[in-house]
Amino acid sequence: MIFKMFSNGELDRFFEILATGKVVGPVKKGESAAGQPLYDFSVVYDISDLHLDFDQTIHSAKNFFLPYLSDTCSFKIDGTQWHKDVDPGAYQPLVLFGLHACDINALNKLDKVLLAEPYPDTYYRAKRAEMFIIGHACQPTPACFCRSMGTDSVLHGCDLFLTPLGDEYFVEVFSSRAFHALEKIKTREPRPADHKRFQEQVAATKNLFTTEVETSDLTKILDMEFDSPVWANWGDKCLSCGTCAQVCPTCYCYGIEEVVEMDMVHARKTRQLYSCNLLDFAEVAGGHNFRPESKSRLKYRYYHKHRGFVEAFEESLCVGCGRCGVNCLADITVPEVIDSVRTGVVKDD
Repeated sequence: MIFKMFSNGELDRFFEILATGKVVGPVKKGESAAGQPLYDFSVVYDISDLHLDFDQTIHSAKNFFLPYLSDTCSFKIDGTQWHKDVDPGAYQPLVLFGLHACDINALNKLDKVLLAEPYPDTYYRAKRAEMFIIGHACQPTPACFCRSMGTDSVLHGCDLFLTPLGDEYFVEVFSSRAFHALEKIKTREPRPADHKRFQEQVAATKNLFTTEVETSDLTKILDMEFDSPVWANWGDKCLSCGTCAQVCPTCYCYGIEEVVEMDMVHARKTRQLYSCNLLDFAEVAGGHNFRPESKSRLKYRYYHKHRGFVEAFEESLCVGCGRCGVNCLADITVPEVIDSVRTGVVKDD
């Protein structure tokens, strides 16, 4: 791997170079009831709006390449002929500026599913090919448990990764595109002292994690506790609203709806992201629902994240960002659910 250093002042110049494409990064959206700043990913036109010191965004950047609602294709009847128009929606390069390690690892996990042969998602693939990803070091929040999931560092999946060291950035270069982009600004080679400062910063960040999830033998525990009564406890709390899936960086379930216009000439096929916690997720033609109870839907969400995906790809689908717990209206968190499955006890609020 190649390492570089550049001053904080060069970041403005680097942003201008990348701004020829669509730049998406963390911006301040408002404040919580407690007066804490709220951040989310949004299109950024000026670097002064970019908040690289953010702790966590409400949503992940997933909405910019797996939108909640999108038309996958449209149809038109012209006399005795019909025409189909497929639009993947990848019109320009997409620069994701300031992603934390957990969100970059989330992309890597989505790639395993949505880019896999023999049936890759052509819409996702078209947008993924146009991405330029800049990672940024973070300060863990009390809700973060990405270290437990092994997603607190990046080995691949981005073009470069920035770690602030005082008035300079330590830069990890992962791609030739990033290497050539850096040639357009003033950089220098890191010295041994810079490497030491970087290692000290990484070690200090690891010590800031306060939430842990015990993942050893978790797949076996889940198999043994499939009928555990704790699932009923969590099911009673769950509102089946789907908020967790909306903020999750790795949820990718969706539904397809075909809409015919009233003129009987035009039609379109629409894809909408969905949640396995919603009441009708497992309902099929004829009205039968395979998961009519909230407890079964919540349980299968956890089994997909921590059991099924592990069996398929030897890693959990969860990256430990903590967004689901922070935004859950019923205050259900992954660490508490996993702990209850292991111990058989749901702790009182």
